[in-house]
Amino acid sequence: MKQLLAATAAVGQTIWQSTALAQGHRRGSARISGVKLRDQTIFRLPGMGDGYKMTWGPNDQQFIVQNDGTGFTAAPRHFYKRSLWNLRGLPPAPVVDEVSGYPFVLHTAGAEEAPHYHGHGLLAVHGRIYQSLGALDRAADRLHRWNAAKLIYSDDGGRIWHNQDGSTPVHDEDWAEQSRARLAFFEEPDGCFSLLSFLQMGHDYRANRDGYIYAYSPNGNTDGLMNQLMMFRVPIAGMLERTAYEFYAGRAADGAPVWRKEISARRPVHIFPRGWVNRTSLFEGDIVVETWLPSVVWNGPLGVYMMVAAGTGCAPDGTEFARPSYLGFWVSDAPWGPWRQVHEDLAWSPGADVDARPYSPQIAPKWIAPDGRSLWLVWSDLKGIRSLGEQEPADPETSGPEDPLAQADIMRQGMPLLRFNAQRIDLVVQR
Repeated sequence: MKQLLAATAAVGQTIWQSTALAQGHRRGSARISGVKLRDQTIFRLPGMGDGYKMTWGPNDQQFIVQNDGTGFTAAPRHFYKRSLWNLRGLPPAPVVDEVSGYPFVLHTAGAEEAPHYHGHGLLAVHGRIYQSLGALDRAADRLHRWNAAKLIYSDDGGRIWHNQDGSTPVHDEDWAEQSRARLAFFEEPDGCFSLLSFLQMGHDYRANRDGYIYAYSPNGNTDGLMNQLMMFRVPIAGMLERTAYEFYAGRAADGAPVWRKEISARRPVHIFPRGWVNRTSLFEGDIVVETWLPSVVWNGPLGVYMMVAAGTGCAPDGTEFARPSYLGFWVSDAPWGPWRQVHEDLAWSPGADVDARPYSPQIAPKWIAPDGRSLWLVWSDLKGIRSLGEQEPADPETSGPEDPLAQADIMRQGMPLLRFNAQRIDLVVQR
């Protein structure tokens, strides 16, 4: 198997380099000088939640994950910790259907002290759908940190899902079951590679030419690490084999990327600005905010890789969302960069709403215009979180049993934009 993977990768790399050289004279990142955010195109879907990682599936579906939400309906039936949906049609009126076979987790499922696995990166590639599930540590006396990532997959469009070892149904490992033998990443240095984002390359990954899957992740959970973007690649056939992973380790003298098997050799493929990661939380026992999780998508018509990412506007005491978020767009001619910034917003305020607290922006991979000159950006918004965080917590001695849908309704009323938000982005393209 290892020899087959190596041979496939070598052939793919040759094709990739030839294609890149051929395209470099007529199109690429140098043509893009900026972006225009079209506030007049903003639309929002009903429901509540966040996450919204997307991939373009084998049967032309656009799958979208939602965490900590009630789905895409004004009359919810469940409060999910994680769920998966099919986003059909085009803006501004897509239709959303739940993927019924997905191993969703209800907000009340499992003991409070058990590990929590959230839905993160999605990738459809050659008929198979992968998802990474990020997990938190125990954090008995401090803010929770991300420290593990597990892969699950489906070969039939989302009806049946498998654990990383091929078994089914999907099982969220308990503390004693967690290990590097069962998870793709577990207790790595500083918690790196716990929050995975996959490069999207067209319908079912069909635009890829070198035979590799590319994945990105913050280098840790604190400022100075979370803003360092790390990267690995793996031959498509070896996605479930950690031994097949190669980590970006910098550049050779001629500028070519260096790939190493050892995670200790990793080097940042890009560094986002510092000062946009929370140090503490408004909510007792809460998690570090998911900051600098990139969305990276291949824009085929223009022959360019596009990346968007956001930082969290923090208060002087380090708590989250005290001020508007950071928004940045970058472009490159290769998945490993170098990444050139074409847009920076130090106070991201969709619709000119200065109270907005948008985060986790995602480029919808299927919603790129045929000429590549416009795309649709999706995000969630925690507007109102500061007021919600200042409320006195309910006394469990007197408040009675917790109703998850009632809890979700309190969140929805306190943070009315905690749902699917989208707007068109136009690229400024030079001739």
